[in-house]
Amino acid sequence: MIHFPAVHQGPLRALSARLLAALGLVLSIVGVVYLDRDGYRDVNEDGVSLLDCFYYAVVTLSTTGYGDITPVSHSARLINVLAITPARVLFLIILVGTTLEVLTDQFRNNRRVNRWGSKVKDHVIICGYGTKGRSAISALLETGFDKRRVVVVERSGVALRQATADGFVAIEGSATRSSVLIEAHVKSATAVIIATDSDDAAVLVTLTVRQLTAGKVRIIAAVREAENAPLLKQSGAHQVIVSSATAGRLLGLSTSAPPLIDVVEDLLTPGQGMALAMRSAERSEVGIAPRELDALVIALIRRGRVVSLAEPASIAVETGDMLVYVRDDRGSSPALT
Repeated sequence: MIHFPAVHQGPLRALSARLLAALGLVLSIVGVVYLDRDGYRDVNEDGVSLLDCFYYAVVTLSTTGYGDITPVSHSARLINVLAITPARVLFLIILVGTTLEVLTDQFRNNRRVNRWGSKVKDHVIICGYGTKGRSAISALLETGFDKRRVVVVERSGVALRQATADGFVAIEGSATRSSVLIEAHVKSATAVIIATDSDDAAVLVTLTVRQLTAGKVRIIAAVREAENAPLLKQSGAHQVIVSSATAGRLLGLSTSAPPLIDVVEDLLTPGQGMALAMRSAERSEVGIAPRELDALVIALIRRGRVVSLAEPASIAVETGDMLVYVRDDRGSSPALT
């Protein structure tokens, strides 16, 4: 099931509100009739009791109208014209409106799903909306990525509601199932980020994505244990991030070299000062060593692989290279381009 980022009133709450409104309308008519009960005639001619008033109100508002209790006085007939007849119309609107709203919501949702399915393309699928999944989305949005091109796959109802409340399209179900990924249009996605809670689930999701896309969609997976990283790569993941090992290294650096942690946080936090950026090499830069460029180049991406800059004198920029450099990000927008 596809959930869109919209705030809807729960069906039970909506139905309860309509039932209360209908009950309130019935009670108000009962009160009006009971106050003017002498203006009504019962076929039994034993007077109109409170129970008779309830009976008259229900059969009149529901347009049944058996005719065994009728208004005879001028005041009772005037009340029927001015109050009870409009209340009858309002009562029908409340009852019929509930059914119409359910049907309208279903039609609107189906139409929205079809429209979304025809337009979704080059999106990023986030498998898991836990801490890692939310952080990955935050990093995407910080780079200027359109949140309408983010699709969350989550099986937890709480996380699913949180994702839709945050404004994302969410698919309910397990990302290990092909049908769920097909519903997320995985074949037309540009990347799949796997941020599941367990490593075995990450492996299953990776295998499923690779099977559906034949390796044409980029797969980025996060694992807890470093020993599972090679398994993820063998399963088809293009990049694997070991969360526990990365956190452990940062903890170690915070003890041996505390200032390095501040530098790393500065690089990863947009708008704080320094930021990592990536761009294509310009024509004027071809043939020049990366260290001789005006920008502070820290890495060179050539044909999808990182080229070591340990010996900068023997390396020159080539056409098609991507430069990873440090830029001043204070007050600017996306750090990663």
